[in-house]
Amino acid sequence: MNEDIDRPVFSRPLKVDEIKDGTSAEIVANDAELEAMAKMLDLVALERLRFAYRIDRRGGGRLRLTGTLHGLATQTCVITLDPVEATLDVPVEQEFWPDALISELEKNSAESGGTGLLEWPEPIVGGTIDLGPVIYESLATALDPYPKREGASFDWPHGPGDAPENARSGPFAALGALKRR
Repeated sequence: MNEDIDRPVFSRPLKVDEIKDGTSAEIVANDAELEAMAKMLDLVALERLRFAYRIDRRGGGRLRLTGTLHGLATQTCVITLDPVEATLDVPVEQEFWPDALISELEKNSAESGGTGLLEWPEPIVGGTIDLGPVIYESLATALDPYPKREGASFDWPHGPGDAPENARSGPFAALGALKRR
């Protein structure tokens, strides 16, 4: 089995038993990671990506991650194809739960028809959590799906029924003339 298939594009694993309650830190993506994420997200460039976070312990072995993702990305304008800069300051919240608690949640969710949770918890796997996929997914969902350069608009040159005379002489105009006969 190829390990690259299972490995996320951005990974920052932390051992749960080494995390103290209220741990605060910062993760900064290196150039190779920025380039890989830009390619995966079809960006012109990803120049900066920094995640300042705090992890708090909860009961039952659960962890709560809160933080802010800061980044600078360059996307492509959907109208002009010009580069469009996007400055990101995105709040991030995620819980990590032991597998047994997630299994219990899945069981209760199936029985009751919902969890009431806004975010599904991520599993604690092998005594570790990985902040990388949370950061990557937060970045991906924060990007504008239809970026537009300021002032760019997609205006049709003519409204319905306002076709210029030369447009009335094309192949569809000829078909229309046949239909009128």
